[in-house]
Amino acid sequence: MQDQYVLALDQGTTSSRAMLFDRNGNIVSVAQKEFQQIYPQAGWVEHDPQEIWSTQAGVAAEAVTRAGLRSTSLAAVGITNQRETTIVWDRDTGKPVYNAIVWQDRRTASMCDGFKARGLETLVRAKTGLPIDAYFSATKIRWILDNVEGARDKARQGRLAFGTVDSWLVWNFTQGAMHITDVTNASRTMLFDIHARRWDDELLEAFEIPRSMLPEVRSCSEVYGKTQGTVFAADVSLASIAGDQHAALFGQMCTDVGMVKNTYGTGCFLVMNTGDAPIESRNNLVTTIAWQIGDRVNYALEGSIFIAGAVVQWLRDGLGLICHASEVEALARSVPHSDGVYLVPAFAGLGAPHWNARARGTLFGVTRGTTSGHIARAALDSIAYQSLDVLRAMEADSGLRIAQLRVDGGACANDLLMQFQADILSVDAVRPRIAETTALGAAYLAGLAVGYWKDIEELKAQWQLEKQFAPSMAAPEIDASLAGWKRAVNAAKAWADA
Repeated sequence: MQDQYVLALDQGTTSSRAMLFDRNGNIVSVAQKEFQQIYPQAGWVEHDPQEIWSTQAGVAAEAVTRAGLRSTSLAAVGITNQRETTIVWDRDTGKPVYNAIVWQDRRTASMCDGFKARGLETLVRAKTGLPIDAYFSATKIRWILDNVEGARDKARQGRLAFGTVDSWLVWNFTQGAMHITDVTNASRTMLFDIHARRWDDELLEAFEIPRSMLPEVRSCSEVYGKTQGTVFAADVSLASIAGDQHAALFGQMCTDVGMVKNTYGTGCFLVMNTGDAPIESRNNLVTTIAWQIGDRVNYALEGSIFIAGAVVQWLRDGLGLICHASEVEALARSVPHSDGVYLVPAFAGLGAPHWNARARGTLFGVTRGTTSGHIARAALDSIAYQSLDVLRAMEADSGLRIAQLRVDGGACANDLLMQFQADILSVDAVRPRIAETTALGAAYLAGLAVGYWKDIEELKAQWQLEKQFAPSMAAPEIDASLAGWKRAVNAAKAWADA
């Protein structure tokens, strides 16, 4: 394998990417393509599954070609993906029966309220580690079965397949030979018992979802099979699957208990490694499987923030304050602080630790003196404030004091945001040399499966610091800032509940 590489496929919410890594964990080539976001009505978010497949297949081939390589140079392919996004397709034709319903979609919020009213919340939480919420896959599957003509009958006949995006990609890469997922994606469906590590019949019955629709659940790092000539001239080993945040945790080498990473993407996703024992959250976090390698399973606490980098897109596309997302830092730096302006970016409801599906984005503290710079600063501040709320909940649940925050994702390149995050958290925020840790984690997991890398210790030695942000804000200023944020969040909830 001396002259071979590992290809990571990172199928995200707004784009499909492929990244080629060498033995030292360096990026050799990258290819990326955005795809359409579909908004049929308020609160609904969809993707075209065929476009997901075509863009991901296209960038996979492009990344290899850009590096001047052939598919015979690939030691393995790893997959990481947007989680919870739900696809249902016909087993015979391989065609989706409906668009992919994206994790951000809120159409099943009232359905979730109905399940809560039936008293199912305790059962779901105990078995899956999840609250009942439209965020997860189960109610999305149920909606498709209830609303797509003929879907319920086909499902009863065993003719329909459900999968998160990883399953859909593997199905297409193997031309329908494999219908699988991994423990991390399964753990995000509200249908998977994370303790017994199997689909749960009691939950399937409660949500009225036939077991025949579900994929086989595998570990995160093993050779599942080979690609079947759909993209590559030579068949290549498919050797890892992990949901994007789980892959990022592994790519950040947060392999010890208590280590935490925050991925600043479309949303923010904070994950703490809790070791071989799941910790039940009492502060509205999610208990989930971090990864499984061989027979060993690591668990995690996670807090999901729905709107993070997306708030910058809103400044650009919704308000027209900037032309490019990269301009937001300069605009925010045009003022020394937000001057009492707070933005609660609950455009798709509030995620952890609030879980308020009806909250909506709200801007507070605006005066005649408020400028676009203050709004930009408040938008960036909101990302850090939301992250702080989750991190404090993690500390309360785990009994562990966070010693360091490892950061990654597109928005971690914003030094102003990273400094403010370190300031209000009062611990160092550290940015690795390779910030693309989601793809790196998928590559690492695939490489371990085929012996490209020897073990985790070898991978730990590859993690390198790019920049460290040490807290420098005075305690009274922190307290005042956080008091204002708490007041703004409470006011946004009150508006939603009025």
